[in-house]
Amino acid sequence: MSALAETLTRRAQSVRRPSAWHLLVKNRLAAAGLCLIVIIAALAVVVPALPLADPQVTAPVNRLKPILTTGHPLGTDQLGRDMLSRLLWGARISLAVGLAATLVAAALGSTIGIVAGYAGGRTDNLLMRGIDMLMAFPYILLALAIVAALGPGLVHALYAIAVVNIPFFARNVRGVTLGYAKREFVDAARLSGKGPFAIVVTEILPNVLPVIVITMSTTAGWMILETAGLSFLGLGAQPPQADLGSMLGEGRAQLFTAPHVAIVPGAMIFLIVISLNLLGDGIRDVLDPRLRSGALARPGPVTDVAGGRIAPPNTQKYATLSIEALEIGFRSGRDVVPAVRGVSLHINPGECLGLIGESGSGKSVTALSIMGLVTSPPGFIRNGAIYLKDEDVLGMPETRLIASRGKRVAFVFQDPLTTLHPMYPIGRQVEEAIAAHQPSGARHRREKAIALLDKVGIRDARERAKHYPHQLSGGQRQRVGIAMALANEPEIIIADEPTTALDVTVQARILKLLRDLQRERGMALLFITHDFGVVSQMCDRVAVMKDGEIVETGVTRNVLTNPRHAYTRRLIACVPELGTGDRFLERVAGLFQSGKEQA
Repeated sequence: MSALAETLTRRAQSVRRPSAWHLLVKNRLAAAGLCLIVIIAALAVVVPALPLADPQVTAPVNRLKPILTTGHPLGTDQLGRDMLSRLLWGARISLAVGLAATLVAAALGSTIGIVAGYAGGRTDNLLMRGIDMLMAFPYILLALAIVAALGPGLVHALYAIAVVNIPFFARNVRGVTLGYAKREFVDAARLSGKGPFAIVVTEILPNVLPVIVITMSTTAGWMILETAGLSFLGLGAQPPQADLGSMLGEGRAQLFTAPHVAIVPGAMIFLIVISLNLLGDGIRDVLDPRLRSGALARPGPVTDVAGGRIAPPNTQKYATLSIEALEIGFRSGRDVVPAVRGVSLHINPGECLGLIGESGSGKSVTALSIMGLVTSPPGFIRNGAIYLKDEDVLGMPETRLIASRGKRVAFVFQDPLTTLHPMYPIGRQVEEAIAAHQPSGARHRREKAIALLDKVGIRDARERAKHYPHQLSGGQRQRVGIAMALANEPEIIIADEPTTALDVTVQARILKLLRDLQRERGMALLFITHDFGVVSQMCDRVAVMKDGEIVETGVTRNVLTNPRHAYTRRLIACVPELGTGDRFLERVAGLFQSGKEQA
């Protein structure tokens, strides 16, 4: 094993995926919300053991004492009752009722949502029309109507708040369940003999559970606020029992003479709700794996470049593209995982350079860095230089670099669906590629787009231009991607494994099309692949990449007939040959074994 591979292995082993707790604590706002709600909840739990006055005992002689009065840190109310004691007992009741209402709403709403989403048909129609009926009423008026029908009281307020919040859970969970109900793993469970109940419990519920928890965490504060609102109106806690809402309601009359009677419970409601909201946002971020991995982080318009970057001079003055000692890394917490180390290569005008290597060797990262497309965060360019002719790309102003994308350097990606928008006809998308760099009239753009589609082999191009990507085959979509790349006659085309997802016949046609267009227009072509069979057909020269380094470069014929590096020999050995039979596997196994011994 090479020194670089050992280094990468050690780095990968040292970098551990952060735990959910670590991610939650790292979020400062969520951590602040957690600390605050834990303190409030702890005080509410232990309040019976605290040496506080009875919250229901009145003392008219001590009425409306101000804050910081001896024996009454938060003063007293209009009946002389201790505000601190009533505040903690009221917070205990408000938290209990609000959280209980959240659990009831989550259990009933999630059950309705899962059943409706999985069953579909009439069951879905019936359940969701009932939910629609609940949502047709303003929720606070519906809650007031329920309490009015059942009578004032905390338990009835709990029922009312739970009922009016059921639709929020039902709709969220149903939408997610619909997405999972037709997935392949659910079909597999059904074919294995599992019944509907078992499928819901073992397949659907574990996938939906994070959504339920997230919804609970983000609505708990709102439910506590609604409970306080009902008590404020006199429909929740009844005297002498107190919760925060009823305390706030009683303090209205003293708002000008003794404002602390209303401000103290109001401040506690604010702290509880804001802490739960902050904590809920943090829990959402932790439970969403895309947020945990950074996949939903908003990337910058160009790849970050280290401030102390060492930029070597251009040693290939006449090359269309020259990469000099390029180093790229990815941040993982405080660590940096290297992806590309010291890569140097160049492409001359009209030349096709093949960049070959196994998956994860750094080919695509190198190609994306040419136009600053490596996602930042977490990727960044540590050292090196990228020259388009004699201009350093990494030193370009951001606006000029963005303007060069598609005009000077164009990409053809592996999956054309990542290039094409599903909601627009393909002709319009080619027109947009033209309009990005060539100001012209709509008619001219339309005619040029049709001519490009015809050039890349789309039959009946004028009619096909009106079609959407889903109406085309994989090979046709890839041809559209090539048309978009050619729209502005770039100096370089970078084709990143453009035929991997296509069958052999279509692959051969796409390769021939790319090669013919490249020769016809005299463009430089960087062709990324892991198949030496494709390299032999397409490329004038080849660069072999392993573990983020170029291990061998040369004329394609020379590299294929006389490879110098053991890794290159192993890659070539993996190309199957007709008539070799079992000897092919023996040859590959022997080369890999010898490679391990040399390493």
